[in-house]
Amino acid sequence: MEFKCPDPIVWKQSLSEYEARLESLGNNKKKPDLVSLDEFYRKQLPPILHQRNPNSYITTSELSKLMQWKLTRGKWRPRLLDFVSSLDEELVKSTSQKAFQALPDISKAISELSKLKGVGPATASAVLAAYAPDVAPFMSDEAMEAALGNSKDYTLKQYLVFVEKLQEKSKELSAEGELFTPSDVERAIWSSSIGAKYPSLPNDQDIEASINKSSKRKRKQ
Repeated sequence: MEFKCPDPIVWKQSLSEYEARLESLGNNKKKPDLVSLDEFYRKQLPPILHQRNPNSYITTSELSKLMQWKLTRGKWRPRLLDFVSSLDEELVKSTSQKAFQALPDISKAISELSKLKGVGPATASAVLAAYAPDVAPFMSDEAMEAALGNSKDYTLKQYLVFVEKLQEKSKELSAEGELFTPSDVERAIWSSSIGAKYPSLPNDQDIEASINKSSKRKRKQ
């Protein structure tokens, strides 16, 4: 699936394959914790953060587990996990509180979180995406490559360009009646990328072919 694809059905289908492809990655790459970490990141952490409103924050242990998710889903860099796991609890709480309160100013929020040792724009984006998926998508390699053609520049400046691209795409896809957040767009891209890497899974060509056949049948009826 290309980033410029305008069909929300294709995007929705790719997004619906996310969990199956995540599980496949866990099995193929021998990452047994990936599924449980993703469950924590996507389904458990967001309500925990919002229960603390209006002065929401993330704890050191939660940030550490988020980092495990990020590194397991992408490239493993143990030093980052060591840095984050040893951060002072009160510093993490106060810094993340300022970051969440800065939203929707993404630049300010990322800058606040990046003050923490081991937290760069990519990890900061994961924190913001857990709290505000409708505003800030996670800065994954796959989505960066698809949207910008570059997955090497992990600067704040590049993230802001990335955010704009995914926000625009989410609005474009939502215009057809489906609701897509920027974070949905990121996950759909990741799912598509993993599907392309592992031929045993349904890939996007199969998905598009199936959709086209279904559309033709409906027209004949």
